[in-house]
Amino acid sequence: MSDVVKVAAAAILAAVCAMVVRKQVPELAILLAVCAGALILLYCSGALAAAVELLDRLADLGGLSPQVLTPMMKAVGIGVVTRLASDFCKDAQEGALAGVVELAGTALALAAVLPLMSAVLDLLTQLL
Repeated sequence: MSDVVKVAAAAILAAVCAMVVRKQVPELAILLAVCAGALILLYCSGALAAAVELLDRLADLGGLSPQVLTPMMKAVGIGVVTRLASDFCKDAQEGALAGVVELAGTALALAAVLPLMSAVLDLLTQLL
């Protein structure tokens, strides 16, 4: 619970600083937000590594091959990065660019899971 409080406090502090700076130098406010977001993600990387380790362990216990789990993890990663990039573009009042980032993220996530979809189709073909 204390990690959540630390992350929330850092985010609020960065947001307040960005609000103050935005009045004078808007570009610097966006840079401050990006840096704060990167530092928060870096702080949370240990938790993310533990989650990935648990998923690998569950996949081993369940008999899932890496060919099944890897595309799903890629799609989740693409979704997270896309959401962050889109939100930063929206903060910079670049709504059209945010839309393009979201569309590109959707296309890349779909491309990442194509091998999994192909394997499911092959399995269904064998069953029929």
